[in-house]
Amino acid sequence: MDGKAAPRGSGTDIAALRDIVSAQAQRYLSAESPSPVSVQRNAVLRACLEKGAHGPQGLYTLTVPTGGGKTFASLAFALEHAAAQKMKRVIYVIPYMSIIDQTAAVFSGLLGAENVLADFSNAEYKTVEQDDLTPAQYRQMLASENWDAPVVVTTAVQFFESLYANRSSRCRKLHNIADSVIIFDEAQTLPGDYLAPCVSSIAQLIQHYHSTAVLCTATQPALEPLFRRFAPELHPQEITPDAARLYEVLRRTTLQDLGTLPQEEFAARLANHPQALCVVNRRKTAQQLYAALPAEGSYCLTTLLCAADRRRQLDDIRQRLKEGLPCRVVSTSLIEAGVDVDFPVAYREQCGLDSLLQTAGRCNREGRRSAEESIVYRFRLDECSTPQMLRQNVSALDYIARHQDTLDTPRAIQLYFNELSELRGPDAVDKHGILDAFLRGIRGCQLPFAQVAEEFRLIENAARTVYLPVGEGAALCEQLRSGHVTRTLLRKLGVYSVSCYKDQFDKLDAAGALELRPDGSAILTDTSCYSEKTGLAMDVETGIGLYF
Repeated sequence: MDGKAAPRGSGTDIAALRDIVSAQAQRYLSAESPSPVSVQRNAVLRACLEKGAHGPQGLYTLTVPTGGGKTFASLAFALEHAAAQKMKRVIYVIPYMSIIDQTAAVFSGLLGAENVLADFSNAEYKTVEQDDLTPAQYRQMLASENWDAPVVVTTAVQFFESLYANRSSRCRKLHNIADSVIIFDEAQTLPGDYLAPCVSSIAQLIQHYHSTAVLCTATQPALEPLFRRFAPELHPQEITPDAARLYEVLRRTTLQDLGTLPQEEFAARLANHPQALCVVNRRKTAQQLYAALPAEGSYCLTTLLCAADRRRQLDDIRQRLKEGLPCRVVSTSLIEAGVDVDFPVAYREQCGLDSLLQTAGRCNREGRRSAEESIVYRFRLDECSTPQMLRQNVSALDYIARHQDTLDTPRAIQLYFNELSELRGPDAVDKHGILDAFLRGIRGCQLPFAQVAEEFRLIENAARTVYLPVGEGAALCEQLRSGHVTRTLLRKLGVYSVSCYKDQFDKLDAAGALELRPDGSAILTDTSCYSEKTGLAMDVETGIGLYF
């Protein structure tokens, strides 16, 4: 209003940031007496620096096993490439909010907090009332509106839903996605039901908006056929010079099939390990196994815990692992991607190959033990069927296991994703007809932006939110009751909330444990229905506390 430019982003220019990362890279590369693992990490880093500086704008893959240093190497590629191609920014797209904080913190520590924008719902500057914002937080808030920062770290939901949105608040950032290097971390997590619209948007950004995309993962999905469909002239270039050798040298675990075990026998086996990680498919299974473990040093990680308690438990887990204390963790898949923990042994209930290898990435992560003594077991439990949503993944893995002696190789991973694509069929990659809507229209509407924005929801969540008056959440729930509801309050409450499905919600409501709110959410009034160790109870009628 006073004629001056708004105090948005305005961070350090890309070339200067490239120089910071390049200097750090040289320190890694010049280290004396590097270990065999460091030698391979350095090979990946050199390849990223070289390809970033001299490779053309386009589509790249970075296929590096867990522990290969791909986070720093991919950032080095991105800044080298952005400087060489005169691009404006780097956008790092992460699948889960649970790991966005640690990635943003690493980048901020290296490049300076003023140059890194972390844009996700629970970012600190979004949980502070506007009058209480510091100048730095205020600049971040403004920059988050249109991604006016040299390095942006965001979620896949935020990124892709913005591309298919029809509201100005979501679309305001779109012009700043052009002229960017976009790193898709854990690329195998791109949602299967929306895979075609996601790949189509990536292809368009590369072809028409001077962007470069990097698919970065230890388990590279077979996306080339889709890219050929939308952009036949695009050919993904692999940055890693010899991925097969890299997987061989960096192999730090041995995969074994344990077969099918009774749950009681399996729980006893798990209890015999001083330190072990077990990843299961259902929250109910996690709760049952946890109940059979010794109380000391045992943890149950599921989404029935609020984010605040999950963070506290993960801090405890890391500390106990570091000190060599007993630490047995039963978790759902939330621990698989990007969570930095290191167990001597791991178990994974029947799943797809990508999930199995992600669990393996939490075993012997630092390479302190030999691969032969660091076993990752895949197993089945008696009378515990495979969830419907995982049956094709399990079938694809079983097929590959019958035809490949070794599962943790690029060849086995490629065959797995090819088989999975065959099982799902051609229509599964655009289940909601997003692309067809733009070709044929919807109900007579030829430009169906509003309808597509409504259909394109990467998180299809029929769950309802329960706010928990525990810890700092108690005061926040009182504010909610007072009627003074703000976006900041709801974001703060997000750390003290749990999403539960209809059956669980209805049981809690029938037991008089909920205070219903007009928007369909609720406040938990009976705090005995929540445990900081195991989360929100499901079966409150019997008091057993089973979890699904």
